Amino acid sequence: MDYQQAYDIQLDLVEKRKAGIIASDIFLLTEHPAVYTLGRRGGREHLMVSDEFLQDKGVAVIHVERGGDITCHEEGQVVVYPIINLRSSGLSIAEYIFKLEEVMIRLSSIFGVHAVRDPRNRGIWVGDCKLGSVGIAIRHGITFHGMALNVNNSLDAFRWIHPCGLTDVKMTSLAKKLRKELPMSIVKELLVEFLQAVFEMDFEPLEYTLQEKN
Repeated sequence: MDYQQAYDIQLDLVEKRKAGIIASDIFLLTEHPAVYTLGRRGGREHLMVSDEFLQDKGVAVIHVERGGDITCHEEGQVVVYPIINLRSSGLSIAEYIFKLEEVMIRLSSIFGVHAVRDPRNRGIWVGDCKLGSVGIAIRHGITFHGMALNVNNSLDAFRWIHPCGLTDVKMTSLAKKLRKELPMSIVKELLVEFLQAVFEMDFEPLEYTLQEKN
């Protein structure tokens, strides 16, 4: 799904969750074509290629209100956007982020990749390489944005930035660590299972249509 479309859906769901039109928490699971997003701390000084280069590659740069600096989304990377009312769930922000990391750690472990947290930087790591990222925003006490786990993505677009604003960070993926691609359908099925287990929820499909803006 195009990043902007997913972003518009998140904002719409946050407002519907706030108004009580939607009474339950929601998890969006998707992949994006290549795009860079700049968080609240994000600056273009961590983007190491020109606008002309990105235009030629068809890669957009979008400013968003999540925490963190610059990151990349691309096909083969699985992204989860939870729309959760933290007040009704009883979760603190720290507990919520811990759960997002826990989901990625458990999923990686299933495929034999041992990932851990690093207190210096949110997300999950394998040695000195970052495997999964967390960047959240909260509006009306409701979360959006979320987490991104590198599965089969090429990682090429990460070479054109300083990921998370860190000049010495290297990115990795499950496929790179395992030296083979993983079936995305199985990865997503397992991801849903771990989301339900870690957040202690039972999921049901949501019928949803984004209303066009006037």
